[in-house]
Amino acid sequence: MNSIELMVHEHTNILRMLMVVRKACHKILLGDDICYEDFEKMIDFIRSYADAHHHGKEEKFLFKEMETNLGSAGKQLVRHGMLVEHDLGRLFISELNDALEQVKSGNQEIKLDIIANAIGYANLLTRHISKEDQVVYTFAQRELSKEIIDTINKQTEDFEQ
Repeated sequence: MNSIELMVHEHTNILRMLMVVRKACHKILLGDDICYEDFEKMIDFIRSYADAHHHGKEEKFLFKEMETNLGSAGKQLVRHGMLVEHDLGRLFISELNDALEQVKSGNQEIKLDIIANAIGYANLLTRHISKEDQVVYTFAQRELSKEIIDTINKQTEDFEQ
């Protein structure tokens, strides 16, 4: 199993969901009723697939090895780039979830926060994915030893099962 190829493929699935998020926000702008069930499904996908599953592999395996083996460049890229963006994405989703609950309770003004947090997340993740695909993953493939890449691949394979 090639873990980086798998993660790039997972990005395709995540990008599809981000388009769904954008369309749901557009419907709110058009004045449609909020489909809470759809937003709950989006949040569940984001938390379980994009974050726990996909980001979990990056953080536990790939990024850990990059921090350990690629010197200050690896540490800076991971700690001050990728991990910060993962945490910011988690904040957007937490705030989105809170906003949905507030609108359900009757606070219509908070619809703004639904759109702001959902679109903020979609824009963040779109740029984040581009950085990973074009910079982070290629840097890792080029600079990590074959033995370390093999270890990451094995850890990813075990994680997938």
